[in-house]
Amino acid sequence: MTRILPEDQEKTSDEVFEPLSAEQVAQLRERQPLLSVWRVVGAQALVGLLVAALTWWVSGRETVAYSAAYGAFAVFLPAALFARGLTSQVSSVNAGAAVFGFFLWEMVKIGLTVAMLIAAPHWVNGLSWPAMLVGLIVTMKVYWVALGVRQVFYPKSQLNKERTNVS
Repeated sequence: MTRILPEDQEKTSDEVFEPLSAEQVAQLRERQPLLSVWRVVGAQALVGLLVAALTWWVSGRETVAYSAAYGAFAVFLPAALFARGLTSQVSSVNAGAAVFGFFLWEMVKIGLTVAMLIAAPHWVNGLSWPAMLVGLIVTMKVYWVALGVRQVFYPKSQLNKERTNVS
């Protein structure tokens, strides 16, 4: 790992950067496949449904389940819109467009989430704020699970190749 030294210290080592060959890039992509944003969004939808079902089972009240489902939906819908924006062709034209697209769609996602939370009392009759927040927070934590649990979010063929190469 390269270390950045302060300006007053001169770098004494003569490190040479060597670009990867096409074969090395292919091997790196096999070992570290890209994470599909659509798998994460799908997992958020599934977790949201599970939270709503669990709150209905625990509380026995439909309004509590609707509140939890709405909280999950307030995460899922903006995330799906964000994913759609990032995977569009316009966002992949060049690096500048990709960075701008990321910030633009992130702001849209945050704005839509806030708007949905503000509109919640009008759209959900008998809104239970604690249940809605539980649905929102649990669904939002899927991002961290996606980073930590590779087996769920990566295609099995790529993981099987990785396991056979290690053994």
